[in-house]
Amino acid sequence: MKFERPTDEELARIAADAGFDLSAEERETYGTLLQGLLGAYAVLDAEPEPLPAPVGGERRSWRPSAEENPHNAWYVRTEISLETIGPLSGCGVAVKDNVMVAGVPMMNGSAVLEGFVPEVDATIVTRLLEAGAVIRGKAHCEDLCLSAGSHTNATGPVHNPHRRGHSAGGSSSGSAVLVACGEVEMAIGGDQGGSIRIPSALCGAVGMKPTWGLVPYTGIGPIEMTLDHAGPITADVRDNARMLEVLAGPDGIDPRQTAQAQPAPYADALEAGVEGLRIGVLSEGFGHPNAMPAVESAVRAAAERLAGCGARLSQQSVPMHRRAGALTLPLLVEGMYRTVLQGDGQGVGRPDLYVPGYGAKMRRWREHASELSPIVVSLGLAGAYLNRHFGSRYYGKAVNLARRVRAAYDAAFRDVDCLLMPTSPLTAPLLPGPDAGIAERVARAAEVVTNTQPFDVSHHPAISLPCARIDGLPVGVMLVGRHFEEATLYRLARALEASADWRSC
Repeated sequence: MKFERPTDEELARIAADAGFDLSAEERETYGTLLQGLLGAYAVLDAEPEPLPAPVGGERRSWRPSAEENPHNAWYVRTEISLETIGPLSGCGVAVKDNVMVAGVPMMNGSAVLEGFVPEVDATIVTRLLEAGAVIRGKAHCEDLCLSAGSHTNATGPVHNPHRRGHSAGGSSSGSAVLVACGEVEMAIGGDQGGSIRIPSALCGAVGMKPTWGLVPYTGIGPIEMTLDHAGPITADVRDNARMLEVLAGPDGIDPRQTAQAQPAPYADALEAGVEGLRIGVLSEGFGHPNAMPAVESAVRAAAERLAGCGARLSQQSVPMHRRAGALTLPLLVEGMYRTVLQGDGQGVGRPDLYVPGYGAKMRRWREHASELSPIVVSLGLAGAYLNRHFGSRYYGKAVNLARRVRAAYDAAFRDVDCLLMPTSPLTAPLLPGPDAGIAERVARAAEVVTNTQPFDVSHHPAISLPCARIDGLPVGVMLVGRHFEEATLYRLARALEASADWRSC
């Protein structure tokens, strides 16, 4: 790339946009200085891109036909494996389409990225392949992963596997559908407000949002560093635990990870039983304005089944739970605006992996602005307004308040080992119709995050698993635990899973 000194006219525009008022004489001087600075960029540009090489050989992908993709859950199909023997040998995996798989198209649910082919594998893709898994394809997700409903993908809605025309939940919509349909044993999901747990609840799958930083986010399209989580979606608890064992642990690149982010033999804990474990039924997790009484009754019945397995139930109150989402909303709104829209989809300030092809595609989002979903536009407008009038004032306040939110839950965990509540306050709602307006589409993208969003902020692990059916649609119960105590959640989830067949509850 050639770095040329800007013309006086261009420098005047750049200065004005940046807030500098330069005279003609000053522009001449700064133009010369700028030319010198750009020389360093020419040296940098000449260096080869230091990206990790993907494992394995050539990869093939193809778009499935409509007949092969009845729920619109697949983006592309693949058959990628290393043909190695490992803990996940032969297990078919669907990869959420915000996760990079080298040589395989990725659109992150959005027209903005259509045609992008990553140069690298995400760390967790490499780990799955080295564990013997087979990557069966990329699963559709919501537009830039910014919806808890399944109606925002650029190719059309993803349908619930239990009832066509109903939401599969988002943003890991396709991942949960493919697991629930039995097309794959396992899938990767991502979660910034409930995007693993909500589709798992609405589709009848098991989804774990691990402790923040336990699973490396390297090679995954970010939204906001303090909220980014990745984790497993599976058909049962055992496979979920097995998959997390492979995904977890530091990769030496992702700055979200600390020395505590060590994998554990989660599957070994499954049959330990729950005798004496203390479960707090979270008062504030019930009684939301849009809650279905039948959903809450089913979740309370699931808690009683755990009590029958030997766990000790109590009522627990965390008053901040009801307002945690509102208090920390700037993390999502302003973090997304700066990372996704202002920061070419990757942002700055992290000693992380930056993928140039991804940034180049995302930089052109304005060319597709009219094709973005209303929820992306809504959040983008809010971020731009707040940035223009307040800078980072409220983002900073939300970061500070997030510590108070974490402390409120940590205080509850002094008395209990787990908090229990509905994952979603309702079963899978209808998808918005083709004539639905902007306001309805936005509302339907955020109607089920009341219980899930706070734990992305607090960073506590949370698992959703099916516990009942209402009129043929699954009900999810959410179990939340202390940081890095996923093994305890798996013990409780396995006991609940074994206590009854949720399809008949």
